[in-house]
Order: sequence, then C-alpha cells, then structure tokens
Amino acid sequence: MQLKSYAKVNLSLNIVGKFRSKKHKIESLVSFLDFYDLIYLRPINFNKHKVYFTGKFARGISRKNTISKLLHILEQKKLLKNQKFEIKIKKNIPQQSGMGGGSMNAASLINYFYNNKIIKLNKKKLINLANLIGSDVILGINPKNTILSSSGKLTKFKKKLGLHVLIVKPNFGCSTKFVYSKVRCYSKAKYNNPKQLLLSKKNIVNSSNALEKIAFKEYPKLIRIKLFLLKLSKVKFVRMSGSGSSILAYFYSKKATENARKKFKKEFNNYWCITSKTI
Repeated sequence: MQLKSYAKVNLSLNIVGKFRSKKHKIESLVSFLDFYDLIYLRPINFNKHKVYFTGKFARGISRKNTISKLLHILEQKKLLKNQKFEIKIKKNIPQQSGMGGGSMNAASLINYFYNNKIIKLNKKKLINLANLIGSDVILGINPKNTILSSSGKLTKFKKKLGLHVLIVKPNFGCSTKFVYSKVRCYSKAKYNNPKQLLLSKKNIVNSSNALEKIAFKEYPKLIRIKLFLLKLSKVKFVRMSGSGSSILAYFYSKKATENARKKFKKEFNNYWCITSKTI
C-alpha cells in the first residue's frame, strides 16, 4: 500500500494566549500542498514493527519519531490486535521546515488505519490519539483547507485556493520549541467565527505569521530570502510556514512560479527549493 503524506502550510498564524498547560493558543489558516512524503506499508508476520526512512531528508531522524510514537501508543492500547507492519517512508519534505512532515506522516497512518477499520475508534478518541503524538497531527486528519480556532476547533472547507507556490528551505532549520519560547506578544483572536470568507485570496494576502518576527531575529538569513522573494515578478505574497525555516512565495500561475524558481536558484544556489500548488 502506498500513501501520500502531504505537506501542510500555514497561510496565517496568530498567537492569542496560552492554555493552562502553558501551551500556546494559536489560530491559523492551514492548507496542504501537492508535495508529499511517500509511505509504503504492508502487514508482516513478525513480532515487532519495522520502520525505515529513506530519501533526501531522511538523515538524522531520531528513533523516537512520530511513527514510532504512534505505533507505541497503538500497541499500548491494543488497537492493532497484535498485527505488525513494515513501514517505509520516503522523506521528500525537509525536517525543521514548518511544513509538518513528521506530524503529517503520523496523521496519514492514522487516516489509513481508521478508514480501513484496522483501528476502531470514535471521532473523539481519534482526535485524542492524534493529540497524544503532537499538536500538529490533528491538522492532517482529513487534509483539507482548515481554519484552526484558538479553542482548538477545526473547521474544514472543500474550497480550492488555486495558489501556486515556490517553497524555499535554507540549509538550516528552525527549532519550533526555541521559536515559541521567545513569544512575548499576543494578538486578538480573529477566527472564533470560522467562515469560508476567511479563506478568500484578499484575506489570505492581508494575513501574517506572528512567528516570523521571532524567527527572523534569531535566523537573520531568512530576512534576505523573504526580501528577495517579495521582489519577484507577479508574486502575490510571501510567508514563512509554521515556525520556519521554509518560506513560501505564492503566485496565481504555474509559469510565474517556475520563472521565480529559476531566478531564486541563480541567487541562492545552495538552498533547496521546489514548486508546487495547493490541493
């Protein structure tokens, strides 16, 4: 079985406070790209699961990762009924990029196990399972354009955004924990009444990512990237995803995106970049 584990992007991200648990309350407009890790899995007659990571961005993945954590929880709760799997993940999404690669891998497996009735849970328990693995995992359960409200409520929309993107990832990552530890300011909640209008191109263009200011201060090379991308022909907006370090330039046409990629590679030859589109 082959699964596509799509990259998530934050079209906006606001920090509106903290929960009692000290975890930050965020709200976000989230979309997914036609850019993905590939997961190959098959049942095996063995006494334990086998998990392998391959591909360009597999190096340095810890033995304690989102997949091993998911499998451990499923075993603890006896949800797999002693069934074991061989899971191979081809990592196309860079680590520490703000695109939720590891979280979306876990979400893709949960979706597969749930939809194929390998695990039998109600929706509430499914959400609890996702949250045990990581705060982003829930976004990948049914990956559609999503408005995340500060309460943690998710509202999904079928609306297609039709955005083409140039994804840029410098040769360093941003630590999510570190970036969030530097948050000092909160904004007023804007998405407590989630409507499709919030996903209009006009609203998205006028939105922002509150973590950019912090990340740019700690990783000043990101400023140069963003300024370069903002000067590209026909670019509509430029935004960091999550806590970085990927920065995305958004366009309305494939041709403009491809032209932008060529210009970027001339200027930043040692940085990874790829073109894609929202799904």
